[in-house]
Amino acid sequence: MYNFVDVEASGLGSGSYPIEVGVALADGSRNCTLICPLYEWEHWDGQAEALHGITREILLVNGRSALKVALMLNEWLGDSLVYSDAWGNDSCWLAKLFQAAGVRQRFQVESTVTLLTEQQLEHWHEAKAEVLGQLKIVRHRASNDAVVLQRTVALLKERFPEAIAKQQLTASDCSA
Repeated sequence: MYNFVDVEASGLGSGSYPIEVGVALADGSRNCTLICPLYEWEHWDGQAEALHGITREILLVNGRSALKVALMLNEWLGDSLVYSDAWGNDSCWLAKLFQAAGVRQRFQVESTVTLLTEQQLEHWHEAKAEVLGQLKIVRHRASNDAVVLQRTVALLKERFPEAIAKQQLTASDCSA
């Protein structure tokens, strides 16, 4: 199995920031924490709040500091490779978190797409829907999303084992 990360945010685009981060680890464990917004992190999108159900007030009361969350993530993930289905957004939000904390991010984030073949990608939505049905997840939260990603990839690899994942290809495989 692989490590997965998911980040919930205050919204999308410029000015948005991470508010919750969740991980599903290769050993089957999972972790999640809320992030208390820095004073200068002001952007808030009501549509994003409607999706994840986390209010700014909840973050201010229950969120951990950027420093604490960055240290926790480095402890949980170490020097590992971590996968995200929203690599562009999650990488930016994690970079913002670690920059605010003044801590070096030890782990590397890569797109979930790199784990899958074209055949597996073609079946992504149906496999994810099946996993969601099995898990009966009610809340849209970061650790739940990370577990869904992890189990969806595992299901696709189980169903289509003969396929060679993109990351396993080498230059010699492509020679004419």
